[in-house]
Amino acid sequence: MNVTFSPPALPDTGVLVVGVLDGLVLTPSARKLDNRMDGALVRAMEVSRFKGKKDQTLSLVTPAGSRLDRIVLLGLGEAKTLDASTAQALGGSLYVAVSGNGHDMATVAVDALDACPLSPSEIAAHMATGARLRSYRFDKYRTKEKPEEKPTLTALTFECEAHTGARDLYKTLDKVTDGVFLTRDVVSEPSNIVYPETLAAHAQALSKLGVEVEVLGEKEMRKLGMGALLGVGQGSARESQLVVMQWNGAGAGAAKTKGKGKKEGKAAKDAPAPIAFVGKGVTFDTGGISIKPSAGMEEMKYDMAGAGAVIGLMKALAGRKAKVNAIGVVGLVENMPSGTAQRPGDIVSSMSGQTIEVINTDAEGRLVLADALWYTRDRFKPQFMINLATLTGAIVIALGNSRAGLFSNNDELAGRIAVAADAVNEPVWRLPLGEEYDKAIKSDAADMKNVGNRAAGSITAAQFLQRFVEDTPWAHIDIAGVAWTKEPKPVTPKGATGYGVKLLDRLVADHYETKK
Repeated sequence: MNVTFSPPALPDTGVLVVGVLDGLVLTPSARKLDNRMDGALVRAMEVSRFKGKKDQTLSLVTPAGSRLDRIVLLGLGEAKTLDASTAQALGGSLYVAVSGNGHDMATVAVDALDACPLSPSEIAAHMATGARLRSYRFDKYRTKEKPEEKPTLTALTFECEAHTGARDLYKTLDKVTDGVFLTRDVVSEPSNIVYPETLAAHAQALSKLGVEVEVLGEKEMRKLGMGALLGVGQGSARESQLVVMQWNGAGAGAAKTKGKGKKEGKAAKDAPAPIAFVGKGVTFDTGGISIKPSAGMEEMKYDMAGAGAVIGLMKALAGRKAKVNAIGVVGLVENMPSGTAQRPGDIVSSMSGQTIEVINTDAEGRLVLADALWYTRDRFKPQFMINLATLTGAIVIALGNSRAGLFSNNDELAGRIAVAADAVNEPVWRLPLGEEYDKAIKSDAADMKNVGNRAAGSITAAQFLQRFVEDTPWAHIDIAGVAWTKEPKPVTPKGATGYGVKLLDRLVADHYETKK
């Protein structure tokens, strides 16, 4: 979708979107338009249920004599509540309202609003971002879709004061949207298209943006002792991969290391420690020998959404040239049952040297992350590590599909994540960690087992991961309930959400970029 910004002009042709505040208070542009049309807007509102509440829309066929094709009234809610996240949601609403009427272009009038914390240029940029986020479609495999079923909107113009400032802000936000779209793309792809090698290729494509990408195959991982990760993929015909992405935006070479091994992977003594993001990438999860029920198993193509989010984040950081040294590590496997598959009762040795009794092969994501986290900690010595994973069904039982679960060994990091999450409307809810939960994963045959009992399943999974981070500040975000949506949301159509890209980009922007 083509998005442009221009000075206020209030055109008299095409489709025009104007705002209305809660209580049917017309914005300046809406008042001007209403006067031009002899009160037609007010009369239309008076005979409708439209009250100007947030996200309400009212589409009007223009009266005789007008050259406008259509007018859309967009409910803004209360001006004092109009923040960046709300403005993006409004952009999503206007996209649906305009596209739903079959129009291909529209102009949006954005005004200065008393008591609003955002300037007109900020409102315009965030509305444009929301419209583009809502415009996403994954339809590449549809060959017989009817034309009337396809959205039509291809161009939006936002009119506002300081329109060049809106354009500049949008350019930055749009790079983050590019990262979200990459995540949605790879999560949406079927597993015969996206599997470990091809998902690694998506990461390798980021080299065009200046991201340094390494791909470790099974031979390299075996030398490093990654028995936990390799055990998950041993039943698949697809080779497992570990992908390492480095973005050195705070200074060339600051986050670089030499070699791929744990002995060689030492950051330069005079270089600032990078920040690190780790993703679970199970490109399809049958459950292995502990096979899942067939109903709904097709959804397990998105069990790599954590890795997808990390890859999308790296694209966002590189795309907007973030002044930060960031590491992205994703462990990519396919969990399949076969004659070579891992069995319940097997004991594997992780890269850390700790041994794990595999009680349930469907608790595989924590095994992948165990080695990926240890590798990241050991090689890069990061300031912190944040991992994202569709890790447990238990988190969906606990929190539903509205919030991700947050676990952390560091209160400051957890607090910063929570604030960033609220700012971009990707909320989290922190759950506890504690030694009392370790009893559930105690094994009689190994250092630990990979599952506890049914009680506190998300917490015991996090306790398991914590054993592979030592004293590094760390957070685990369980995105099992938020990586995919079965109902459209303001800036997210039905399907893959891209959850985590905006959250972590905001975290980086707020706290970890250098002030050059």
